[in-house]
Amino acid sequence: MDRKTPPSVETILRFFSRLHSPCYNGRMTTFFVTGIDTGIGKTFATGLAARYYHRQGKKVITQKLVQTGRERFISADILTHRHLMNILPLTEDVELPQKRRSLTCPYSFAYPASPHLAARLENRTIEPQKITRFTEILQKHYDIVFLEGAGGFLVPLTSDLLIADYIAQQQYPVILVTSGRLGSINHTLLTIEAIRQRNLSLACLVFNQYPPDEETISNDSLELFRRICPHVVLMPQVDKKIILEIDFSCLDCFITQG
Repeated sequence: MDRKTPPSVETILRFFSRLHSPCYNGRMTTFFVTGIDTGIGKTFATGLAARYYHRQGKKVITQKLVQTGRERFISADILTHRHLMNILPLTEDVELPQKRRSLTCPYSFAYPASPHLAARLENRTIEPQKITRFTEILQKHYDIVFLEGAGGFLVPLTSDLLIADYIAQQQYPVILVTSGRLGSINHTLLTIEAIRQRNLSLACLVFNQYPPDEETISNDSLELFRRICPHVVLMPQVDKKIILEIDFSCLDCFITQG
């Protein structure tokens, strides 16, 4: 019985490198920021990307798809975005009376869990079309919208819709946050494969360097990711008082000009 020779690592890397779409052909102002896992650094990546374009003179705003683990009247992640952008909370961030939602955070829930579960525990329903409508309102008033996800790319938004499939419906370019920790290669490649299966563009990888990982593993992971994706943005530890400027100009070709 003949056995096929398994593909080499180089063959696999060449395959994944073709998954990156270097530029979007249409007019796009909204990026979706996701990560290989929860707690990987999506909120900081979102805020720092918005900070970069804010300092470039663009009208930019961030939005949170769904906030779980809600503790206050403005999304905690949105507040972090504003801090990183060095601006005060915006009118769009304030919750509508009795609605537990704002333009920049269409849904928020108390229990820190996947959106579908957090909503069910409060006997509430997430309506994806409302999220879309809120994003479209922001798009009319801002040059760029950075939409931060909840958890990983394949987390359920509702009981019958994954976040990945919602983003596929919108066709937003994806910013994927990863790291050099043990296991990140597998999680990153699986996420990129899921992005490609939905015909989405991978705008860039953000390589989170905090907390510091084992150097040998981290360096090797970074080298591999650079072979997969030509646009890898390094995100070092972010100090609350001194925020480093990070260059996200690799996203320029996705952004509507003029």
